[in-house]
Amino acid sequence: MKLSEKAEEVLEALWVALEEEGHPFLDPDTMDFPSDDPAYRELTGHTLIEIRQGMIYFRPEGREEGKLTIRRHRLAERLMMDVLNIRGDEGEYKACQFEHLLNEGADAKVCTMLNHPSTCPHGKAIPPGDCCDEARAAGNLGVVPLTEFRSGEEGTIAYIHTEDHKKMQKLMAMGVLPGNRIILLQTFPSYIFRVGYSEFAIDTNLAREIFVRK
Repeated sequence: MKLSEKAEEVLEALWVALEEEGHPFLDPDTMDFPSDDPAYRELTGHTLIEIRQGMIYFRPEGREEGKLTIRRHRLAERLMMDVLNIRGDEGEYKACQFEHLLNEGADAKVCTMLNHPSTCPHGKAIPPGDCCDEARAAGNLGVVPLTEFRSGEEGTIAYIHTEDHKKMQKLMAMGVLPGNRIILLQTFPSYIFRVGYSEFAIDTNLAREIFVRK
């Protein structure tokens, strides 16, 4: 089901109010969307919500769609703020734009890359997806810091998590870039790894900021 961006935003607001704040229904006048907004007609047309006596209620299908929508939004927040280091109002704005692209399984790929986070950057719960349940059942940690690797293990670099631009530049100069293969050769007294045909040594703090998919 492909909904308009406005309809997805309405579903997010409904999810927060009805599922997280515990309201049994919602008065459209309390929302940021006017009661005659076409998004309401779109959602009722898909039988996702009901409007009775001027109040909005979730239908079961709408509750599930709302859960998926809020999940995509909060995963997008994690991606923007944790991986791309875009924070504050700009990070929120970019997340609102990007979330609408996380359909057809893209949300599962982002979730796996982020190691199945349980909360957004604001501490609100991210509803788990099938990928989270499968990873938990398989004991698959997904993306982990390089410090979780043992000597001889290899994987694909997922992202660098640092707010220090000098550290970022140093790692990028070594070839530590998303998508590149990395092999950990040694863990003590320093972390020695190979990217391509070159070997590098870094300390534990820097190794902790390299996230790798096994």
